[in-house]
Amino acid sequence: MKKTLCVTYLVVVLSALVLSACSGNSGGSTIKRQSPPADYANTTNPFEGQADAVTQGKDLYASNCATCHGEKADGNGPAGAALEPKPRNLELTAKEANAAYMHWVISEGGAAAGLSPTMVAYKGILSNDELWKIVTYLRGTYGK
Repeated sequence: MKKTLCVTYLVVVLSALVLSACSGNSGGSTIKRQSPPADYANTTNPFEGQADAVTQGKDLYASNCATCHGEKADGNGPAGAALEPKPRNLELTAKEANAAYMHWVISEGGAAAGLSPTMVAYKGILSNDELWKIVTYLRGTYGK
């Protein structure tokens, strides 16, 4: 009797752990994002919806971001394999985050947003227009 009670208790506890691990938002993201500072939060994408900006952003992404985040923005780039933490899946970010947030993280780097310090700050490397074109590409391609 005592053994049966212990086994039953163990099954109940393990079942609760499994169910809690499987519950949530039906496969959605659980990423907690910081809000961008006011100078970024109050900006809008000047290239939103412009097909030529998507094309230019794709080229900029390929030459600046794909080595870590992957050609398909899935976080599986060849250089990203050696990074810890692994690069973010930008397909999800493009669906979940707004343009101002993405512009902030790309501009100021991961550490500024409480993300990976290995994410480079591109503000001094690319122009503001180029940064927005990367955002336009990601949101226009994956943010749907």
